[in-house]
Amino acid sequence: MLALYGLLVIVTLIAQATGMMTQLGMGYLLSSRDEHRTVKGISGRLDRALNNSITAMVLFAPAVLILTVMQATSNQTLLAAQAFLIARVIYLPAYAFRITGLRSLAWMVGIAATALLYFNALV
Repeated sequence: MLALYGLLVIVTLIAQATGMMTQLGMGYLLSSRDEHRTVKGISGRLDRALNNSITAMVLFAPAVLILTVMQATSNQTLLAAQAFLIARVIYLPAYAFRITGLRSLAWMVGIAATALLYFNALV
């Protein structure tokens, strides 16, 4: 699940970078970016979704690794990890295409699944 989520974040990064290149140009992307520029529309939403995805990974990865090291994985932890991944797969296009209610629901499912993983690591 962790590897699949890593690949999802990479796909998001590629989509975000492609949008930035279209709006800001390759010259700006190759520069030191001392001058801050923002992207708009779907590219801007993908940029924010990427940042959120990285934050989600920072929370998800330790939980998965802790459970693995403790050899405390179970059907419940697998289901929680799967719920997290499915929620994040839904979250990204929901954010990119402004499906606000679905985006918020997917975020909540993902964070709840992550919390469940930590709870299982403590029990």
